[in-house]
Amino acid sequence: EVQLQAYGGGLVQAGGSLRLSCAASGFRFEDYALGWFRQAPGKEREGVSCVNPSDGRTYVEDSVEGRFTISTDNAKNTVYLQMHNLEPEDTAVYYCAAFRLEEGYGCYRWSWYGYFGQGTLVTVSS
Repeated sequence: EVQLQAYGGGLVQAGGSLRLSCAASGFRFEDYALGWFRQAPGKEREGVSCVNPSDGRTYVEDSVEGRFTISTDNAKNTVYLQMHNLEPEDTAVYYCAAFRLEEGYGCYRWSWYGYFGQGTLVTVSS
């Protein structure tokens, strides 16, 4: 059973940093794309960044490029989202997600993510 456990959210002032973590279990880590999504109040959930753990390729949406970095620790089956220079607009519930990655496809196919963990709330105060 695919399980994703995200944690690390909290309250931070604008300009601050947070690191989210997501522990994965129930599947072979390197066979899946791993991504971070977020859902702000009153908005739809959106993909933010993703990674292919087998080759380390990453993708990040323009809205957070230069501020957010995704990484993995394959030995720990954990994916991270390091967030710097946070803005009030980054306030959202953040989810980690996964889908089984087929060779030749990128991790940024947001609609293919079928497994989601529970969210962790990030609140950025102005």
